[in-house]
Amino acid sequence: MRQLAELKKIVQPWRELKKRLTDMAELSPLAEEDASLLAELLAEVETVASRLDELEIGTAFRGEYDARNAILAIHAGAGGTESQDWAEILLRMYLRWAERRGYQAETLEVSPGEEAGVKSVTVGISGEHAFGYLKSEHGVHRLVRLSPFDADHARHTSFALVEVMPEAETDVDVGISPDDLKVDVFRSSGPGGQHMQKTSSAVRLTHLPTGLSVTCQSERSQYQNKEIALRILRARLLEVELERKAQERTKLKGERIDAGWGNQIRSYVLHPYKMVKDHRTGHETSQAEAVLDGAIDEFVTAYLRSELSRKE
Repeated sequence: MRQLAELKKIVQPWRELKKRLTDMAELSPLAEEDASLLAELLAEVETVASRLDELEIGTAFRGEYDARNAILAIHAGAGGTESQDWAEILLRMYLRWAERRGYQAETLEVSPGEEAGVKSVTVGISGEHAFGYLKSEHGVHRLVRLSPFDADHARHTSFALVEVMPEAETDVDVGISPDDLKVDVFRSSGPGGQHMQKTSSAVRLTHLPTGLSVTCQSERSQYQNKEIALRILRARLLEVELERKAQERTKLKGERIDAGWGNQIRSYVLHPYKMVKDHRTGHETSQAEAVLDGAIDEFVTAYLRSELSRKE
């Protein structure tokens, strides 16, 4: 029933658009003699063209999990405080983007940096096609700027890895047997108040068959931390399964490029000039501050269009 409802949501807008085009075609002969009607039709053409553009982008969401919520993880690269600050800038960018789209964003786990920024952070983003949009962000992001942490204000290059996973549906996509889990509890470290640091509320879950490990210490309750850790672990196990299937397809289809540290997907340059460039699509803009403030839709759209062209 859910699949049927999702398919109806896909088909209905196209039917509505077809009806609007039919109505326009019927009215167009009358517009030749009616200036006001002609103006209305021209306005409708612009509206329909914009709607068609939206629907065309929607056809890129062909993946089984594109309609899902997303789990987004950001990891600072080598470089200490500089890269950790860059990871936090990226976090702000995605939180602003989610706010612009009306999505709900929830910080699930964060490991603060020693002086500034974050070593790693995991965020849950909920909204229609959240994973479908954010999957374009999976990969290495590179920043070039004058370092605010360098007394000489020298130019630095920083890296951060962004991982994007579809949120798994409990026990539907991924079944986890209690016998396959090793659960460790310990006292939280870092900021969070005396209660968190005096009680064994932090939880580390290890999935024995795969060796995957997830730690959560953001909440005061051991139960809450375990539930969040399970949520992240399910998403990671689903990602492992998707990767396995992708490797199987690679044997049949050929080359596949992984989003590894050697494969930067996007560069953000703040000095000596301002530019953000996506290396997969070639799309670029000089409005670097706007992008870092969450205006990444043009990059997401360019990626989705390139995926459509490649599949066609």
